[in-house]
Amino acid sequence: MRRTTTMTVRLSGALSEFVSANVGESGNYESVSEYVRDLIRRDKTRAEREAFDRLKAELQRAFAAPDDTYQALSAADVISSNRAESAT
Repeated sequence: MRRTTTMTVRLSGALSEFVSANVGESGNYESVSEYVRDLIRRDKTRAEREAFDRLKAELQRAFAAPDDTYQALSAADVISSNRAESAT
């Protein structure tokens, strides 16, 4: 079930003018809501891409490490290590 949230945002000055220029006959969006939804979707995509890039970089470092630096870890070891890192 999808939940709909209504939000109120106050803009003035240059921000308000910028939004107005992007909405309606003069802009690419039919409504301010459509514009804001698109901005949020783009930001979500950007955040997901950054998270993926961080993971990819971490994996590249791991695979580039010499074999003698690897340590055998159980799933419990990894979970425990992650919990300790997130607690700090």
